[in-house]
This record gives sequence, C-alpha cells and structure tokens, in this order.
Amino acid sequence: MKLTILKEVLKEGAEIAGKITVKTFTLPILQTIFLNAEKNFLNISATNLETGVIWWGLAKVEKEGKICLPTKIFSQLVNSFPQKSISLWQKDFTLFIEGEGFKTQILGTNPEDFPIFPQIPQKNPIIVDSSSFCQALFQVMKIPSPSSTRPEISGIFLNFQGNVIKVVATDSFRLAEKRIFLKTSLPESYSLIIPQSAVRELISIFGNETKELRIYLSPHQVWFESLMSEISHPKIHYTSRLIEGEYPNYEEIIPKKFNTVVFLSKEEFLAKIKTASLFSGKSNEIKMEIDPKEETVFIFSESPGVGNYQGSLKGKVKGQELKISFNHRFLTDGINEIKTPEISFEFTNEEGPAVLRPVDSEDYFYVVMPIKTS
Repeated sequence: MKLTILKEVLKEGAEIAGKITVKTFTLPILQTIFLNAEKNFLNISATNLETGVIWWGLAKVEKEGKICLPTKIFSQLVNSFPQKSISLWQKDFTLFIEGEGFKTQILGTNPEDFPIFPQIPQKNPIIVDSSSFCQALFQVMKIPSPSSTRPEISGIFLNFQGNVIKVVATDSFRLAEKRIFLKTSLPESYSLIIPQSAVRELISIFGNETKELRIYLSPHQVWFESLMSEISHPKIHYTSRLIEGEYPNYEEIIPKKFNTVVFLSKEEFLAKIKTASLFSGKSNEIKMEIDPKEETVFIFSESPGVGNYQGSLKGKVKGQELKISFNHRFLTDGINEIKTPEISFEFTNEEGPAVLRPVDSEDYFYVVMPIKTS
C-alpha cells in the first residue's frame, strides 16, 4: 500500500469506523479496523459481527494494499495530524505515516483474519431522506429495553407499506409510532426489527448526512448506503443483523375511542411534570385530576419525608372528569418527542391506555399506560 490522502478525509473515515461498538474482547481482530487501498479510494471497515461499516474516501493511490490496525490508537493518531496531505505506505504488517512535521509507524495485523462482510443485495433500494429517517429513529429509540424472553420488543420495528414507513418501539408499558411519508409508493410491503444498539450506531453514522439514504433488505440483514457528493460512488455502507421473530400486533392496543381529551401547551405541561417529579418518590408516580368545568388539569405528587407538590394548568378539555396516575419519566419521554407547541392528551379511563399526540400533525403518537391505583 502506498497513497496520499487529506487529513480531514482520513479523520472522517477513522471516526466513522470508530462508531462501531466492540462487544467482545475474546476476538482481538474485532478491535482493529481494516484499511484497503484500491483504485482511487481508501476504504476503512469495522465490525463487531452483529453490525459493520465500510467508508470510502478519495485518495491518490500509487500502490494497492490491505492492513488491519488497532482502532483506538489509529483514531487518536489521526486526530493529532496537521491539516495537510498525509502519506501512508506499508511494509509487511507495518503502516508508515508521514506528514508535515511528523513521521510515525503502527504495527498492524494480517488483513486475511478480518471478517468477511455480507454483500448488498443487487435489487432496487428503498430511498429515504437521511435526516428525516434518523430523526424518526431517534424519536422512538429510547423506549425498548433488553428482554431475553421477548427479544422482538427489544428492537425497533420498521414497517414499509405504500408510501409510508412506520417506525415503532415499545417496552409493554408505553409505545411510540413515528411515520415517514415517501415521495413514491413502494411496490411491495416489508417489515423488520433492528436491534436498539444498531439504531444508535446508525443515527451516529448517518444523522448528520443531508442527502438520500438507500436501504437494502434481506430476510436476516439490512444495509444502509449513502453516496459521495463528488461522484456516484458509495461513501458509507452500514449493515446490521435483524432480530428474528414476529413483532406484536401493536395496533390492537391503540384506543379508538376516548372519554376525555385535553389540549395543553407542551412547554407548560412539561414544566409542571418536571416540578412534580421532584416529589414523586421511588415509584415515580404523579397524579392528575382533569376538571372539564374549570378546563383545568391539576397535578399532584407526594414523597413521605420529603414533601408534596400541587400544580395546575389551563387547557381545552372535552369529555368526562378523570383522576389518573402516571410514571413521570414515561410522560416526559413522550412529551419531549412532540415537535408542536400544543399537544393533545387522550384518555380512555383511569386504568386504560392514554395517547399523547402533536396537534395538527398525524405523523407521531405515544401510548402510555397509567399506574393502577388500589
């Protein structure tokens, strides 16, 4: 290997590869990144066997070659380089790096030991806006929790149908759905479950991309691809294994009728919930009383030995009077992901599921179960 590359280009590749989380220390090769110089590109790869990424950067390649280098030291070293062109060349399993005012070498390992990446299927991809897609994932990402008995709900569910992608997550106590609307309708319907850890990596890698993102599917694997801005060539390939199993029919638990509906200022409601949470105790419980006559929501919390809180806020109330309790953390998580200044809070009864929605928008809802009181 012998090539010249700009420092900022090399730094980008090292940062992208470094976003793959190493989950095991039993295989030292997984703590390395794979450098491959070919044609006019340097590509850098990283994997933990569950997920993997390949990044391409333009370079002046004089001699092709491959090598594996320790991820941490390579990333730290690249960050210290000046903003100039950098020369890399290889002798056996040692990589020599030279630039203005420095010269260094890193001991690498045999690239033949690096795991083989699954190939992208050769079929038409699903094309989405990268920023919108990552934002949708972020809005539901925090909800799942690890489950050995029900692994299917420990991931993020994606349903592709018509011109809509539904992004869904649940932990049995709450559920969120975010919808992404496509410019064209898909010829087929697809569904898959992505591990929560993979979604975090995906957002970290593509969250700042402003162009389109291409999605390729297979029964056990998913790929995401972005292209270079300079030429029509891949910039990043990210792949993840999928969670096997059937996602629960979550639409069955979404209430269709409500006995009480309240319209509130998002920021004012959130502020009251946060203050009440200071006195919610170990149970995280806050109580709400909804008075349609006064069009007021009263909020209470109490912690023995600490104190109590009583607050109220005005809103538009439709339906019946209601007393209900919630885990304040679950409420806060749902309210924070609503992007409109006004929210609607819809209730069935004191023990049934309630639904938070943005006003004047149909692309998101959040279902939360109340705390049952004795």
